[in-house]
Amino acid sequence: MESLLPIDRIAGVRVLVVGDTMLDRYWTGTVDRISPEAPVPVVKVEQVQERAGGAGNVAANIASLGARSQLLSFVGDDDAGRRVNSILELAGVDRHLHIDPSSRTTEKLRIVSRNQQLLRADFEDRPDSDLLARSVTDFRELLSGADVVVISDYGKGGLANVVEMIGAAKERGVPVVVDPKGGDFTRYFGATMVTPNRQEFESITGVPASAPQFAQAAAELGERAGLEGLLVTLGPDGMVLFLANGEVIRQEARAREVYDVSGAGDTVVAVIAVAIGLKLDWTLSLELATRGASAVVGRFGTSVVSLSDLQDYEVGRI
Repeated sequence: MESLLPIDRIAGVRVLVVGDTMLDRYWTGTVDRISPEAPVPVVKVEQVQERAGGAGNVAANIASLGARSQLLSFVGDDDAGRRVNSILELAGVDRHLHIDPSSRTTEKLRIVSRNQQLLRADFEDRPDSDLLARSVTDFRELLSGADVVVISDYGKGGLANVVEMIGAAKERGVPVVVDPKGGDFTRYFGATMVTPNRQEFESITGVPASAPQFAQAAAELGERAGLEGLLVTLGPDGMVLFLANGEVIRQEARAREVYDVSGAGDTVVAVIAVAIGLKLDWTLSLELATRGASAVVGRFGTSVVSLSDLQDYEVGRI
């Protein structure tokens, strides 16, 4: 049957991703004894995996779908930064990485056994202020070749000038999708869409997503932040989009065994950005984003979505 996704037009969509890029490392092995030095398990590491995380994962998702993906971000002058660059190059991402010799690349190391995370160690630093200022100039230059902008905020310091960036995108009429961090959404004022998860929404509003006041709190948050839409992702309960015109679109989750939720939010914003670039309606955009998120949580570790993940073979449509 004919696909509802215009696959032949995806290659013409240009998405600029800006934000916090990191390296995700996974040390996977078996546990068969407790350390004699302390009451902790001893992991015999059998496999080491490295993947791009944060904004890098968003950019890799976009490239995997066949759109043109550009990434503006920061890395340190270190092995982790070089590994991120190499991974993204293989993924087909057009990279604009500022190398900060005074900082280090953000890195998350996860030690895993039997698909269970035993420990996570984070290594991070904030980018140099001069590089942050220079990134705004680069952003303005890259903006001229973008159909959609994604702001991937992981709170690592790479988006100190996000207000100016969103303002520049608005001046050019370029839609902006934000994966947020922190309790102040007014810094994303004027964005097309912000996509908090359940925990982020409840933290900033104080209203549980299961409460009767959920819709009112979402509408008020969207209005305060001057958004066209607020998309609240609810994990197994799907997602809900609150539009500035008062329309509410609910999308149920697709049942699937969950192995790892890391990176699901990256996939959602990547699919939404491509859908906006294709000028799809919101109902179809949310359906596609749900399919993508359901696919990646069914795989171990930070994973990217593919066009085949968005296919519905049962009903022969996307």
